[in-house]
Amino acid sequence: MRLRALLENDALGLRLLGGEDELDRTVRGVMTTDLKDPSRYLSGGELVLTGLAWLRDPADAEPFVRILASAGVAALAAGEAELGDIPDDLVEACSRHRLPLFAVNETVAFATITEHVVRQVSGERAGDLAAVVDRHRRLMTSGPAGGGPEVVLDLLGSDLDLRAWVLSPTGRQIAGAGEPLPAPLAATLAGEHLAATRTGRRGPHRLSTGGTAYSLFPIRNTGRGAAPASRDVRETVLSDWLLAVEADAGDWPAARLDLLQGVTQLIAVERDRRDAARTVRRRLAQEVLELVQTGAAPAEIAARLRVAAPVLLPGLGTAPHWQVVVARVEWEQEAGQSPAVDAGPVAQALLEEILVDPATVGAESADRIAVAHSGDEAIALVPLAAGPLPDSEDDGPATALGLHADALLAAVRAPLSAGLADDGRLTLGVSAAVHSAEGLRGALEEARHARRVAAARPGRVCAAGHHELASHVLLLPFVPDDVRRAFTARLLDPLRDYDRRHRAELIPTLEAFLDCDGSWTRCATRLHLHVNTLRYRVGRIEQLTGRDLSRLEDKLDFFLALRMS
Repeated sequence: MRLRALLENDALGLRLLGGEDELDRTVRGVMTTDLKDPSRYLSGGELVLTGLAWLRDPADAEPFVRILASAGVAALAAGEAELGDIPDDLVEACSRHRLPLFAVNETVAFATITEHVVRQVSGERAGDLAAVVDRHRRLMTSGPAGGGPEVVLDLLGSDLDLRAWVLSPTGRQIAGAGEPLPAPLAATLAGEHLAATRTGRRGPHRLSTGGTAYSLFPIRNTGRGAAPASRDVRETVLSDWLLAVEADAGDWPAARLDLLQGVTQLIAVERDRRDAARTVRRRLAQEVLELVQTGAAPAEIAARLRVAAPVLLPGLGTAPHWQVVVARVEWEQEAGQSPAVDAGPVAQALLEEILVDPATVGAESADRIAVAHSGDEAIALVPLAAGPLPDSEDDGPATALGLHADALLAAVRAPLSAGLADDGRLTLGVSAAVHSAEGLRGALEEARHARRVAAARPGRVCAAGHHELASHVLLLPFVPDDVRRAFTARLLDPLRDYDRRHRAELIPTLEAFLDCDGSWTRCATRLHLHVNTLRYRVGRIEQLTGRDLSRLEDKLDFFLALRMS
């Protein structure tokens, strides 16, 4: 029941002293106390009745009200029989803590108020429980098996006036009733869910963004026939769906929370069904991968690809081009920690999600992606229809040249970084497109090399593409750390020491000089220096290092040292 309903009943003898803006609070129970600290008996949502016997000094009001507000009580009702008018100190304390305050007429017994509240709350709970039982029945008979998650979400909207969406761990919308969530908001909700899950907090997770409250429920099948529970949250955190509800579940009764848990169970069953449908595609990818890695004849690989093409691209008349994408998820392991997570399946499920256009709604859009895993790696065979593909700026990560590494991760980097937390990394490499079986082995090695380049970069989520393999950056990640340190120290430490002592900015000058291809005029203009000043600085660099910046070899050494530092 609402506080407003108490005021409307004249028989209760209540007079409002403060808190007009809070009268829509829900009352879940009633408690009578004259203790100075009743916190141990409060659970939130109560109407607290007090005769003020605890009020010995004006200073007692503030701590008493603070205790009630912290416990989340609905309101305070103070009797006038003991002191007559309610003390101003109590009125002011309730105002500071936004706690509604009622005065109880001395002719009304607390028992009258208690009996009325208990009768009203019990009746509402009985009605709500009956409605919950009916909703459970309707959900079970018309749930996902009869029409997908949208049916369940429609029922939540029509019966409980709840807007809800099913999201992937990257924030992509799997299902929803009504208007879809804006992509940035969906990514924020997914990131919050992943971060909360990694810290071990139990769902539902609650947050407020843009002035709207959301509750996030994990979607996991824990019923009969479900897979065994994961011993490590990292095994599933990057693949589990979530249910986002536009409401604050913090003040929900247990019956409603149970209903939403039932909803997640129904959707989890649908998730398992769709995962099972991926088995054929995964098996095709595994068979092709094994042929490629064992050096099978191109004709044998081509025959297997002809089998795979109709499954992945139904209705395609000619064989497509193919790209290979390699991903690896790595978790740090401290001494004495439990055995490392089996990262291959984790990377496989994650790569299947990443390769779906983030603007695509629904789960079936992953039907043209075949991902296998080998050890800790996940390897995807991505078919590209022959001919031009949509431009990536308008229609997702595919272009006329195929998938691009940076575009694949642009929309998912933030939520995945939250799920990886402080102990995980995702690295990804993308090959060039090939049009025949003969090119797949090279494409696989190319994607693996690109992933190693990505692994050498800082950050939790990194990617590299085939176009970067024609550059010196391909060599830098494989230089041993001790060699890097020694090489850069010999060339750059004398300049850094000089800069620290004299603030001469020799390192920025060197970077600009090399970036301007040794052009004195362009470099001086960029640094806003006179050419003679620039010549003095370059001369100092050469004097300190014993190098000659007019020689190509020395320029190259400085360039590499700056890139590796």
